[in-house]
Amino acid sequence: MILLQSHSRFLLQTLLNRVQNLEKAIELDHHWVEFDDVRFHVQVSVKNQHILQLSLSLPTPPLETVFIGGLPFGAIEAIKAAYGVIVQILDPPRDGFNLTLKLNLSKLPQNEEHKHTLLVKIASVREVVLGAPLRVILKHLASRTVAPDINQFVALVHRPNESFFLVPQAEKVTVVFPMRFKDSIDIVLATSFLQEFMESRRTTGLSNAPPCLWSHSPPLELKGATDDALSANAGFVTFVIFPRHVEGKKLDRTVWNLSTFHAYVNYHVKCSEGFIHSRMRRRVESMIQALNCAKPDQEKTKKTPHTRSFKRLSVKDGRTNSSS
Repeated sequence: MILLQSHSRFLLQTLLNRVQNLEKAIELDHHWVEFDDVRFHVQVSVKNQHILQLSLSLPTPPLETVFIGGLPFGAIEAIKAAYGVIVQILDPPRDGFNLTLKLNLSKLPQNEEHKHTLLVKIASVREVVLGAPLRVILKHLASRTVAPDINQFVALVHRPNESFFLVPQAEKVTVVFPMRFKDSIDIVLATSFLQEFMESRRTTGLSNAPPCLWSHSPPLELKGATDDALSANAGFVTFVIFPRHVEGKKLDRTVWNLSTFHAYVNYHVKCSEGFIHSRMRRRVESMIQALNCAKPDQEKTKKTPHTRSFKRLSVKDGRTNSSS
């Protein structure tokens, strides 16, 4: 199975190209959209070649989620902790975006390895912003505490008008994903995929993975949620995260995997659908070849002096011959 990368490949390539040509007067104005309707905008002016503006538009949050100043709670603190003095948060952001960052490329570290590491971190701004609330909760789980001013039931946005839910406790954090798909074929494939996903937890080598459950009906942890939040046509997936899953470097990986779980499932559903279609096309082609081989070869008639041919006359031809 393929895991999505935390950084935007196009954004990282844009940053690397800009750093390599920092002294050249090149104007940039790039717009693009990535999965889950996250939009990016990069702009560089010829007048100020060392300054790059990066704008980010997040998925539309549903009513049950809490945004502070257009961003998930903890996002501002996470940006400052991740990027330091190289990044300045512009207030207000660019029109149509939730966040605009001003990057001073002249303040990048001189060491090439450290510079590349920081650029990869900047290209992971999506993870830093959207994963900020989840990171706050899981950090407290690592110390076996519950974050202050956190409700017993937390909704976090991960797709347009869709959210997943957290139930934080001192010893564990329960994460519930309502799985929704528009296409009927995707619903069938996703249901089968999620059932196998739950069963794979029992295989050898995955005993330390977070417990995973799948059910058609909402789990008890979602009691009190709105009907719109509980409308899932592919069931509900529940993960139970323990402190051992967020220790040390495991925290970043856990935050990213949970934040993009629906995109991960959707990606593999589309791959499965494409694989099935290719198998069907190959099967049809083989059947057509078999039918073509079953056709008898048309024997070519050889003309000889004794060969006679007859022409069937129509009624009109018969009348013409009789009159003549």
